[in-house]
Amino acid sequence: MKLLLTSGGVKNPSIHAALLALLGKPTAEASALCITTASYAIPGGPRLAYEFISGQSSTPMCELGWKSLGVLELTALPSIDKDLWVPTVQQTDVLLVNGGDPLYLCHWMQKSGLADLIPSFPGVYVALSAGSMIMAPRIGQDFVGWKPPSGDDQTLGLVDFSIFPHLDHIALPKNHMANAEKWAAKLTNPAYVIDDETAIQVVDGTTEVISEGKWTLLNSQPS
Repeated sequence: MKLLLTSGGVKNPSIHAALLALLGKPTAEASALCITTASYAIPGGPRLAYEFISGQSSTPMCELGWKSLGVLELTALPSIDKDLWVPTVQQTDVLLVNGGDPLYLCHWMQKSGLADLIPSFPGVYVALSAGSMIMAPRIGQDFVGWKPPSGDDQTLGLVDFSIFPHLDHIALPKNHMANAEKWAAKLTNPAYVIDDETAIQVVDGTTEVISEGKWTLLNSQPS
């Protein structure tokens, strides 16, 4: 897997350079599919979805000059023959996954069947906020909004750490370090606290932090 897990999108030159290195080519030569399902489960979801797709959001993803850009709506996939969409995903260079409600996104990742494809996806999975958080084993109860049928906070578990995004974001006054430490204390796995100028890159199990901002690792095991 090639994962680029951000808090606020491709916000700075360091994250952009990491994306290009993972792609192995310019964005102008790469195809992308954007996924904004998570936004529909939070207030203003339709507007946020449009802003993301049209490149008018404050979280740069879709506006990076892709050769082609399509929309993959997870809630529609269970009613569509897999032969109509699975080859498209497998031939795409990058998946761009928007934020919103993480458990709603996780539910539809699993129900659609896309979650089963991610471990062998040959391209790059690039996500922000909720799209990054669902790669973890758990998101922590502090981030539970929409409640899945299971009733818990478990997510895909494709990485062994959890993510607390948007550290010290001006619009999210509760996202400060003291609350992040309380959140991490309820988890049993490592937990990254990252701001919008930070990304976590995971390539074949190797994790690297790319940042022009602030981040910290909590619950880390001593070497």
